Amino acid sequence: MVYLEEFQLPNEEQQARFLAGDSENKRTCYGSRYPFGLFLNRVVPPLKLEEITIFCGGNGSGKTTILNLMGEKLGLERKAVFNRSSFFERYLALCDMKVSRSFTPQVQSGSKVITSDDVFDYLLDLRCINENIDTRRRELLEEYTDARYANFQMRSLEDVDRLRQVVEAQRRSGSQYVKRRMMKDIPGKSNGESAFLYFTREIQEDSLYLLDEPENSLSPQLQQELMRFLLDCVRFYRCQFVISTHSPFLLSMPRARIYDLDGDPVAVRPWTQLEHVRIYHEFFKAHEHEFT
Repeated sequence: MVYLEEFQLPNEEQQARFLAGDSENKRTCYGSRYPFGLFLNRVVPPLKLEEITIFCGGNGSGKTTILNLMGEKLGLERKAVFNRSSFFERYLALCDMKVSRSFTPQVQSGSKVITSDDVFDYLLDLRCINENIDTRRRELLEEYTDARYANFQMRSLEDVDRLRQVVEAQRRSGSQYVKRRMMKDIPGKSNGESAFLYFTREIQEDSLYLLDEPENSLSPQLQQELMRFLLDCVRFYRCQFVISTHSPFLLSMPRARIYDLDGDPVAVRPWTQLEHVRIYHEFFKAHEHEFT
């Protein structure tokens, strides 16, 4: 079932007209106008979506940004916060989309955005229940808040550690900050199995899901299990998935429509022609003799 049929980002002319129209639109604290300008160096055609649509590209290619724009435009449920710059809402207003007549967030009430931060928070909650580390999480969140909004100036070399803490807090979300410090406390095996369980519990029939790098925390075996689960959800339970991923297992899903965000123009490509998949292929090919 296809609920979201097409999504279109503002073109270069629209962005230039908007930014030229008001001097206030040109000023931010860091000179960034994100998400304006993110796709200016690439031609991005209207994105036509299928039952399974995948966005693939390197870091900074805009995969997550597109999912965030889709989720906000559709009004989908989400838990994890994301980068809502002062320009985000105005950029979002310039986006356009086409949905099926049957789709509304009220009817497809299970529809949502699921990110790796959501999965991590779920894993952390499980661990809190099992091993009572909720106190430590609160301490880290307090530490994060204190560091992020600290009015800090480095006065000597003794302040280096505090500087690192402040810089990291300002660069990351609270969830990411806690994750870096607590991930070592979550056993790898239960982590992967619980992450897979999270998807099987969250995904319901007759719904649209935007999945941001769902392979995180999953072993290759569990990535293949997730692939089979998603295919079954499409085939038997009328779900639609829009996925951001680097996983060759997910990219290989039959009939998936794959957009290569590293290309100019952005275009649909077979998974075997994607650059990073070719890198995997060449790597294993070079080491083929070691598998005999």
